[in-house]
Amino acid sequence: MTGMDTTGAHDADLKKELNATLQARRELGDEYESALVDSFLEKVDQRIDDSVERRVRRQLAEQQMVTARDSRNPKSTDTFGERFGFAIVSLVLAIPLSAIAAGISGIGGLLVAWTGIVGVNAFQAVGSSAWLFGRNNGSSKNSDTWND
Repeated sequence: MTGMDTTGAHDADLKKELNATLQARRELGDEYESALVDSFLEKVDQRIDDSVERRVRRQLAEQQMVTARDSRNPKSTDTFGERFGFAIVSLVLAIPLSAIAAGISGIGGLLVAWTGIVGVNAFQAVGSSAWLFGRNNGSSKNSDTWND
């Protein structure tokens, strides 16, 4: 709401400036009209420049805060799309693998094949690579160090 209050105050100030400019034109006559209009437009330009500058500074500050926050809390490098893609590819490859395993070894081969498929997907989904290499995944204060 403060933005609306500020805008209202600026509008009121601008209206006062316009009224003062029109009053001065009436008093001074047509020969000063161009100078009065130029003066008023300079004030409007200055207000616009100030407003744009405030917005840019605010956006830069927000962007810097987001960047600083992200640098303190590094995110996982794999995304939902990567995990979903991995699951789809593994299921597509599971079809011929199941056929080969069942054709050669019967139901036992099929169970072994699907145990492997489920195991690989579970390992990837849990993100066990970080656990496997001993990284602490940000659970402590020094998330960028290795556990011994």
